[in-house]
Amino acid sequence: MVAIGAIAGWLSGKIMEGRGFGLFGNIVVGIVGAFVAGLIFPALGFSVGGGVFSSIFAATIGAVILLFLIGLVRRG
Repeated sequence: MVAIGAIAGWLSGKIMEGRGFGLFGNIVVGIVGAFVAGLIFPALGFSVGGGVFSSIFAATIGAVILLFLIGLVRRG
């Protein structure tokens, strides 16, 4: 989960250009985003399947959502 979160954090930093926290910060956000996606997606009924690539995809979505929310809180 840590390695997938690290990859997802890097990807989310590239997707959310200008909202990241640098390489290390984005990796931490990716790990937390992977955890959040692992909790929220099944509760909402979403399933991205099994495997490494689907886990990276779900973790990246979770990290992008987390970066977006952190950006809203930082502005407000």
